[in-house]
Amino acid sequence: MMPNQNRSISRRIRFRHAMLSALVLICAGCSATRPTMRQARQPTSETLADRFIKTQHEIPMRDGVKLFTTVYRPRSTSERSPILLIRTPYSVRPYEPDKFPTKLGPSKFLIDAGYIFAYQDVRGCYMSEGDFVNMRPHISDKTGATQIDESTDTHDTIDWLLRNVPDNNGRVGMWGISYPGFYAAAGMIDAHPALKAVSPQAPIADWFFDDFHHHGAVFLPHSFNFLVSFGKPRTGPNQDKWKRFDHGTPDGYQFFMDIGPIANAEKRYLHGDVPFWTEVAQHPNYDEFWQARAILPHLNNVAPAVMTVGGWFDAEDLYGPLNIYRSVEMRNPDVFNMLVMGPWRHGGWAREPGTRLGNIYFGEGISGFYRENIEKKFFDHFLKNKGNFDLPEAYMFETGKNRWRTFDHWPPKDLEEKSLYTSTGMTLTFDAPTATEVVFDEYVSDPAKPVPFTETIVPKMTREYMTDDQRFAARRPDVLAYATDELTDDITLAGPIVADLWVSTSGTASDWIVKIIDFFPRNEPDPTAITVTRPHGGYQMMVRSEVIRGRFRNSYENPQPFTPGEPTRVRLELQDVLHTFKAGHRIMVQIQSSWFPLVDRNPQKYVDNIFEAVESDFQKATQRVYRSGEYPTRIVVGVLSDP
Repeated sequence: MMPNQNRSISRRIRFRHAMLSALVLICAGCSATRPTMRQARQPTSETLADRFIKTQHEIPMRDGVKLFTTVYRPRSTSERSPILLIRTPYSVRPYEPDKFPTKLGPSKFLIDAGYIFAYQDVRGCYMSEGDFVNMRPHISDKTGATQIDESTDTHDTIDWLLRNVPDNNGRVGMWGISYPGFYAAAGMIDAHPALKAVSPQAPIADWFFDDFHHHGAVFLPHSFNFLVSFGKPRTGPNQDKWKRFDHGTPDGYQFFMDIGPIANAEKRYLHGDVPFWTEVAQHPNYDEFWQARAILPHLNNVAPAVMTVGGWFDAEDLYGPLNIYRSVEMRNPDVFNMLVMGPWRHGGWAREPGTRLGNIYFGEGISGFYRENIEKKFFDHFLKNKGNFDLPEAYMFETGKNRWRTFDHWPPKDLEEKSLYTSTGMTLTFDAPTATEVVFDEYVSDPAKPVPFTETIVPKMTREYMTDDQRFAARRPDVLAYATDELTDDITLAGPIVADLWVSTSGTASDWIVKIIDFFPRNEPDPTAITVTRPHGGYQMMVRSEVIRGRFRNSYENPQPFTPGEPTRVRLELQDVLHTFKAGHRIMVQIQSSWFPLVDRNPQKYVDNIFEAVESDFQKATQRVYRSGEYPTRIVVGVLSDP
């Protein structure tokens, strides 16, 4: 069934598999038979084998490196089909020529629509040749014919597919979630003319601000757990899977406390075997190392239509989709560019119904609606010229009221900017403070007893923490919790949120964490559609949260210590929201200086590089949040009128 030109490749692939065939078959059997919600919604691998022809290829790039690519082509079609390409560092298995995955493409709707699906191991991963580079920098001005980046690899791949895959219609689309979302975004820069539609989904945009870092603070369990496995270098093309790290305990808080200063992670567990971790530790500031890996400044010359997708509660990549959408919009004003944000965790739109996250219920059919009425419609229009195309600039799910809304611009142009001020008696008000004397609230931040980010005892960043009940934190003495009176009317916040803080510390370094919370009434009934583990009466639902390493308050490139006791302005950009606080609810803001182990501990004594801090650098500090006329701490929000 394979084309003549691919027979020799097929023989080489079968030979490579010979020594590992038994193990692979066992693993594949386990994977194929494991019952999951995702598989229940997709055709089985047997069904896909009946419907698609599978071919495998080693596609040459302009520098001679060959990238392993698997193509699934419909056996029966009444018309030529577009190609949907995904480029991934996470493997295009199964590698056996006669075996099929349990799903193809973004959803079953596109399988049924007769698309050709192409999967590629990116350069240096699994069965592809070459060297892998994390977030490979884009080269804007290429001086040689063999210079490569992810844009050129995408271009060369598309060019080959169009010439060698039968029955294609000359149009190509790209998609990808998370790291593959980055490759989708990179592929639309200086794109091949046949690339007509691209959907970066939860894409990584800049690793200093999403995934591993947030405003310079290290997201410890996420970065450690990922890199300790994924970050180990490979030796030549192979099919080796990640070896998951064994923490030896389910207690993540204690595991990371026992590490001590973050420098000990290298000494105790990594031992120089994870080169990218070593590089990260050598670049604590936003220097050329990080700037080169940011894709946002390079999103020029984008010709394909773009649909960027994200989840409001994506614990990994919320920064990426919002900012890739903005960058494309700013740099390519004539391109069709839309944004979709739903009530999802990381990749939830493709993997689950979207009904709930943790204890919060959003409604039925949310992900299915997106897959059929937004995603499929986008690709069908630009790749097939089919369907009634009526997609807006922004398709956004409004949490709180749990409904889809459409906008012709994001953020909405008719927002009213307002400020919520911290005030007397731990209150929050829209009235600016008038006190002439210096007034403040304070707490002691102790690195030996950091504030936990969740009540769940796991050694990872939990999927649900972004909607978790925050009562456990509000009751701690090292967390300040301000709240409005009960709202008399619904209030909808939309677009960016900025925490404009006036703070001081008795130390010389500090982190500042700000959380925006929907404080439910005491008599709030539990949802009837789901079973909750936390009653909703008095629930403090986190709506948005963010951290800044205070040393970066004025510059991410050139950090500065605090002057002990001196009131200092710290501005922290939180990510966008679209959330309605209902009448009877209250808006709460929590401010704290640790968030463990989600964020590595700040020693609270200024050191040039926190990755080199030692135990004696860690000290208690008295933190103050000011609320006077001269030093007003406020949360700047956009208020959206009801339609």
